[in-house]
Amino acid sequence: MSKHFASFSVAVAAAATLLAAPAAQAQIATPQASPKSTVSQRVGLTDITITYSRPSAKGRAVFGTLVPYTERWRTGANATTSIKFSDDVTIEGKKVPAGEYGFYTIPTQTEWTVVLNKSLKQGADVAGFKDDQDVARFTVKPYALGSDVETFTITFADLTPATANVALEWEKMGIKFKVVADVETKVLAQIDEKVIKTASPAPADLAAAAVYYAENNKDQKQALTWLQKANTAEPTKFWNLYTEAKMRLKMKDYAGARKTAEASKKAALAATPPNSEYVKMNEDLMAEAKKMGK
Repeated sequence: MSKHFASFSVAVAAAATLLAAPAAQAQIATPQASPKSTVSQRVGLTDITITYSRPSAKGRAVFGTLVPYTERWRTGANATTSIKFSDDVTIEGKKVPAGEYGFYTIPTQTEWTVVLNKSLKQGADVAGFKDDQDVARFTVKPYALGSDVETFTITFADLTPATANVALEWEKMGIKFKVVADVETKVLAQIDEKVIKTASPAPADLAAAAVYYAENNKDQKQALTWLQKANTAEPTKFWNLYTEAKMRLKMKDYAGARKTAEASKKAALAATPPNSEYVKMNEDLMAEAKKMGK
């Protein structure tokens, strides 16, 4: 065999090995029995994200059998279930700093213990759990579901501007716990910076500050002053004019409410396209102000 032929053969063999290697290393992808899921929700100004795997009952009894009572559960399957907060929150009265935590539960027939722990690597090894890594621990009462839930599900429910319930449901049982976001501190800090301490606040900031004050039972006169300034600067924003009319009505300035509602109606009619919903809302408000002002 010549040296050239031998070198060629070695090169061909090496190339074949390189081409075959990826095929030999590749694994067949199949669906997971408990697929991974991520649910996210903004609560107030805080983002909450839960990542978990979703086992199905498949005809099996779940709580008390598949998921034993009085034992720590990873609250799902496969890797550790995690819950992440972009800001500090309060959960069932417990302060929880911003961060990502392992989300564990200890179910019983009458009470569940929910545990947030710094460990995100326990997986199925709940026996190796370290209590001194707990960030928060609280108890909630389970409730019976109206119909069976085949696949373990975590959702956000009962949303308000600053709160939400995290709901866990599977088979015939569910639990909920409340998360409270610190909205007011953040909003008031923005109002202080962008409105109170600014010589010429933007009309949008004035309107936002006014609405927050009005809806959260703060200084109503100050809220009206801010919104008047915003509406003077931007008289075509019929939605802000309507809000001012509502403020005046609440403060028993019936003549001012009617006048502002009329201005809002005209601006809504002049919009492209005209906003018939606001036209009707302003007409109703004017009628109410006329009736109450008698």
